Amino acid sequence: MIYSEVLATGGSVPERIVPNDYFSYLVEDAHTWIESRTGIRERRFAAPEVATSDLATEAARNALAMAGMEPGELDCIIVATSTPDMCLPATACVVQKNIGAVNAVAFDMNAVCSGFIFAVETADNFIRSGKYQRVMVIGADTYSKILDFQDKGTCPLFGDGAGALILGRTGEKKGILQSVIKSDGKGWELIQVPSSGSRKPVTAETITQRENFFYMAGKQVFVFATDVIPRIIEDVTSTAGVGVDEIDYIIPHQANVRIIDFISKKTGLGKERFLLNLHRYGNTAAASVGLALDENLRNGTIKPGSLILIMGFGGGLSWGGALIRF
Repeated sequence: MIYSEVLATGGSVPERIVPNDYFSYLVEDAHTWIESRTGIRERRFAAPEVATSDLATEAARNALAMAGMEPGELDCIIVATSTPDMCLPATACVVQKNIGAVNAVAFDMNAVCSGFIFAVETADNFIRSGKYQRVMVIGADTYSKILDFQDKGTCPLFGDGAGALILGRTGEKKGILQSVIKSDGKGWELIQVPSSGSRKPVTAETITQRENFFYMAGKQVFVFATDVIPRIIEDVTSTAGVGVDEIDYIIPHQANVRIIDFISKKTGLGKERFLLNLHRYGNTAAASVGLALDENLRNGTIKPGSLILIMGFGGGLSWGGALIRF
């Protein structure tokens, strides 16, 4: 049987650190106000001239270096993003050019904050089918470019970054053991950039109404997240025939520590089993899971033999998870 093993990971964040106090113009004692509600202390914002592809390129190069691979060995590059360099062409094609992956097919995927998980399942299916041998998945977003900095309910939550993963074909039972992805389009209006495409093209009027910025119905999204995360855990583990107690660590989408606290209490899973870095990076959208995976692989928390559940949830609405044996 064919499996997709993890060959390497890579990450990238901008140099600029933005502490909570930056948002003091919006709310009094911004640091305490933000940290108490989200667990976030700081985040990274890309410089004006830095695009999503730039962060994705650096993450890709870091992953290639870890794997000891040449770019030409890649068969496919999937970039999960909801903040592409431009509406066309695909940001993945820019990354392909930047790293010199001349033999790879490259395309983008948009499942918002679930994008990394959706891309991992897609890559896994390519490899299991025998179509490709080595696939690079990159989750990358620069939400600082689309935030409404007059909206205290959203702009302190997000940061910029990229996380990369290289999957390769193996006959051993390791790597991606099982994955589940799902969508519920009835909730598409809860997370959106209203004026950003063909439904409502950007005009002077939509800019004046601030409709070209990110919008999220926070309370409804919180309810959605706390409902689907336990289902992700149950769906993935039961489908794989694995007990929840066998999982060493869970890497969730890094959105809000209050969500993780709620899930920990609801499921009985100790919070120490959730690997988090949102206090330093905020919500980096499609990048968040890949960034945390790379960080914990490099610092030795994830070891050979570790069983890890990665999972995401976000706009669409969308959610999913993947069980990985290292």
